[in-house]
Amino acid sequence: MRATLPAALLATLALGLAGTAQAGAPGSADVAALQVGLTGLGLYDGDVDGFAGPKTLAGLRRLQGATSPLAAETRTALGTFGTAPQLGGRPLVPGCSGWDVASLQWLLAWHGFPSGPFDGTFGDRTLAALLRFQRWAGIDPVGVAGPQTLAALREPSPVSPIKLVRPIDAAPDDGFGPRENRFHAGVDYPAPMGATVWAAGDGVVSFTGQADGFGTLVVVQHTSGVTTFYGHLSKILVPVDKRVSRGTPVGLVGMTGDATGPHLHFEVRVRDASVDPSTAIG
Repeated sequence: MRATLPAALLATLALGLAGTAQAGAPGSADVAALQVGLTGLGLYDGDVDGFAGPKTLAGLRRLQGATSPLAAETRTALGTFGTAPQLGGRPLVPGCSGWDVASLQWLLAWHGFPSGPFDGTFGDRTLAALLRFQRWAGIDPVGVAGPQTLAALREPSPVSPIKLVRPIDAAPDDGFGPRENRFHAGVDYPAPMGATVWAAGDGVVSFTGQADGFGTLVVVQHTSGVTTFYGHLSKILVPVDKRVSRGTPVGLVGMTGDATGPHLHFEVRVRDASVDPSTAIG
């Protein structure tokens, strides 16, 4: 592919886009920021995933077609968003916006603290996610993304310290990671209404009821700070404080909350950080 790209495009990718993948995040925070900027200009409609794939490169070509093809001017063509520093170029506080904020949002999501749409704006949602991450990482929760916070975000993303089993007899069709300009913090298992959902491991039921987005939800507390979430249920089969074993029925599949069809939304969290369930289930 490199042999077919124009030299100016390769120079653009080299300017802060190549070789900046963060540990534990499959992709580049700078490419993700570029995708956010291209989305804002209507030049990209794919996932903000940090990979410079065909859609990202097509958006770059369209952007460069209207301006000088020089790499430095590519960032300028993105307006105030593009001319903001790369991540680490300034402390980030509420009210900041631009390239570095989009990179921050993307890394927070991969470390288990999504903040809503990747939009490059440091608003209330980004602040809440940052404070949760700082508490999780043992950093003073001051709401400023400075060197200590950025160093923690360069560490590998958390994984499950325990093994679990699949919570339903179904195959997943939507995994953990970017979904358009947002981040999917769990795994979706499409299944018929009323299909049985069971506990993915031994633990104690810590919550049952209604929750924003999740609809009817069951939460199970396991060992090592791990909790599992079972969302969009049609019926709850266990009370709070019930001790469950791996395979204990906890609910029935439904389509409550933000669901457009019957399925189970399953999440694994480690001390409140959402982690890829495949690190527990394999």
